[in-house]
Amino acid sequence: MTDRTAPVPGADAPTRTVLLRGGEVHSPADPFATAMVVERGHIAWVGSEGAADAFAQGVDEVVDLGGALVTPAFTDAHVHATSTGLALTGLDLTAARSLAEALDLVRAYASRRPADRVLLGHGWDAARWPERRAPRRSELDEAAGGRPLYLSRVDVHSAVVTTALLDLVPGVHPHGDDEPLTKDDHHAVRRAALAALTPAQRAEAQRAALDRAASLGIGSVHECGGPDISSPEDFAGLLALAAEHPGPRVHGYWADRDLDLARELGAVGAAGDLFVDGALGSHTACLHAPYADAAHTGTGYLDAAEVAAHVAACTEAGLQAGFHAIGDAAVTAVVEGVRAAAEKVGTDRIRAARHRVEHAEMMTPQTIAAFAELGLTASVQPAFDAAWGGEDGMYADRLGVERARTLNPYAAMLKAGVPLAFGSDAPVTPLDPWGTVRAAAFHRTPAHRISVRAAFAAHTRGGWRALGRDDAGILVPGAPADYAVWETGALVVQAPDDRVARWSTDPRSGTPGLPDLSPGAELPVCLKTVVGGREVFVRPQG
Repeated sequence: MTDRTAPVPGADAPTRTVLLRGGEVHSPADPFATAMVVERGHIAWVGSEGAADAFAQGVDEVVDLGGALVTPAFTDAHVHATSTGLALTGLDLTAARSLAEALDLVRAYASRRPADRVLLGHGWDAARWPERRAPRRSELDEAAGGRPLYLSRVDVHSAVVTTALLDLVPGVHPHGDDEPLTKDDHHAVRRAALAALTPAQRAEAQRAALDRAASLGIGSVHECGGPDISSPEDFAGLLALAAEHPGPRVHGYWADRDLDLARELGAVGAAGDLFVDGALGSHTACLHAPYADAAHTGTGYLDAAEVAAHVAACTEAGLQAGFHAIGDAAVTAVVEGVRAAAEKVGTDRIRAARHRVEHAEMMTPQTIAAFAELGLTASVQPAFDAAWGGEDGMYADRLGVERARTLNPYAAMLKAGVPLAFGSDAPVTPLDPWGTVRAAAFHRTPAHRISVRAAFAAHTRGGWRALGRDDAGILVPGAPADYAVWETGALVVQAPDDRVARWSTDPRSGTPGLPDLSPGAELPVCLKTVVGGREVFVRPQG
């Protein structure tokens, strides 16, 4: 596979040599490491405090960590930067506790933004509201003062809009006043809403998203763009901004079967949110059996033959292929398609390409085995389970309790050898790397829990491996100097219960510790984020 790794943002790698000492360095090279040397944007040495003395006179700078923890920077393997930034800087409904509160937030936002051509917002979730219904168009028309308004549901697979926005999108004919838009109608209104952003608004949102990521110890993000999600201008603008703006590396995936366009845009792959289906919350994930609360099986966008053709073409072209697949029928279509492509171009070439599947929520023992056989990376979001799992969550509403318990089976996937890369799908769930690790370790279904150590690896090294890089996301000599410095409590070697294989907490075991992520425990605070040896975030003092 061609290496199209994102460059270090901001400038060339720094030439200064830095010794960090007096902390805890999370490294498999030395589980007792307290010091690290960074030279020309890479890790040069990791070791003990006593050995660090030999380097102190030959470096340009010595940093006293004061007991802080140093880890590899996180990689968020699935984000939508512009939408994330708009949610951070604009109308975010994720905290709305009722329909009435959401409408009040719309009114307040509309009054603050009189010059916006189109109002954009995100994050409503009627399943959490006492009214148990989406906003009606007439209610939004009143709240927005008759202006164009687009509000995406929390899963970004359906939306509610005002009449004024519909007037700007010929060909969209919604069914009634109270039904959210889905499928092609949703894609059409989203394109129209995002097209109304000025370049300055878009760049402001993208900077906000990247700055937030850097402040959380995230050193790389995988941007999942595509014609049904953003626009070529948005995607190219983000990559250009990331090359200049000090912040996380941005690896772009363009979800399109037009491989020439993906290459032209500088994408790592024609992958990401290339939709095989939709989402459970919007009743558009494609299922083998009907929903528990709707008399249908969702929506399929690509079949196995179309998957096979795309995977074969990408493999021949040296690009990663990848798909969005959530429902069990959609995951089956991906597996059947990739297997058919393997029959055409060879299983070894398919495995070497490291094609990927986003979300992969409704897995079965058969599809898990197929992922392992075909070398498919599962790019997954543990915060989905934290938000919607459990016997009284949205998954149970949509699927019934028994089917809901099968979702996101991370332990079985790891046991089978399926590579995991963790992300947020921001703005669907927030950028929150330690919270993501906690969500996987304390999955709502105990049988699916994995150790903190395995979850941390999936959120650091896993994202790099998904790109075809096995030499990054880890603090060892020769690796890129992408790391974060944390204020945290005592380090432990933690597994959530006896279903998960434990590592000894005895220091003689040689297993480096990580923060205590038990539910209710304080999460680490990021003090500094470094990408390629260059500081991209430093927490202000005081």
